[in-house]
Amino acid sequence: MRVLLCGATGAIGTTLGPQLVEAGHTVVGTTRHEAQFATLEARGVAPLRMDGLDRDSVLAAVEQAKPDVIVHQLTSLDGGIDPKHFDRDFAVTNRLRTEGTDHLLEAAREHGVGRVVAQSFTGWTNARVDGPLADEQAGLDPDPAPEAVETLAAIRHVEEAVGGATDLDGLVLRYGGLYGPGTGVARGEEGLIDIVLKRKLPVVGRGQGLWCFVHVVDAASATVAAVERGRPGLYNIVDDEPAPVAEWLPALAEALGAKPPRRIPVWLARPLIGRHGVNLMTAARGSSNAKAKAELGWELRYPTWREGFASGL
Repeated sequence: MRVLLCGATGAIGTTLGPQLVEAGHTVVGTTRHEAQFATLEARGVAPLRMDGLDRDSVLAAVEQAKPDVIVHQLTSLDGGIDPKHFDRDFAVTNRLRTEGTDHLLEAAREHGVGRVVAQSFTGWTNARVDGPLADEQAGLDPDPAPEAVETLAAIRHVEEAVGGATDLDGLVLRYGGLYGPGTGVARGEEGLIDIVLKRKLPVVGRGQGLWCFVHVVDAASATVAAVERGRPGLYNIVDDEPAPVAEWLPALAEALGAKPPRRIPVWLARPLIGRHGVNLMTAARGSSNAKAKAELGWELRYPTWREGFASGL
């Protein structure tokens, strides 16, 4: 198939492009910067300049690429994320999930593209209730922290607009926390690894917030599967073992050869990281990947973060 990969130089797009090529697809990858054309070409991806927030640019790109499938991986997360100012740091990504999604769907309909695969997120977005892991029917958090209201609304928009489309096949992949090369967990100034090495990420309270991880290689392979098969709808793309912060954070520190993380009480953390940060550390709910494994035939290279932290960072 002919695939238009929007966001071909992002965290997932960087790995996804070559995987799609290896699977036999013809891939056109978008970027806002012509300086990245040579890098895309070296990966076997035909480069195309596009600005996801510019309607005319999106319509022209889809017209030129003539894809069978559009893959929406547009984000803008170059810097660190401050949970106390979460919506601020996700502002451009939120626009790409709302305006950018609308532009791509309009272009898909205008040019007869029958399948759209879009990026979403799962983890803190789940309703914070007791019980088993959240599946795709569980719904989003009805009471997000004030710092994350706009981000959750943008996630809801892309899920409803793409997953709820009736005139094309729309699949929404809810990725867990990405780790591996090119992600926010990779080595680098103020990446998660750097923060853990400097003991700047403590366990808050009892650290019972469940985090869902997925290695970027596995996120990409799930996306290839969604391009090729699967019914329209939502899919949680996470590994097999959502884990509490009190378990995975010390394990990550140990894997990196760092000192164990500090521990601080909730009352001390709240003014530093806000209500959203406290929710992440103490009350986040995990997600189930059963649907993606069953309906997409998805197999993970790193079934859990344990294997991934040990060898996949």
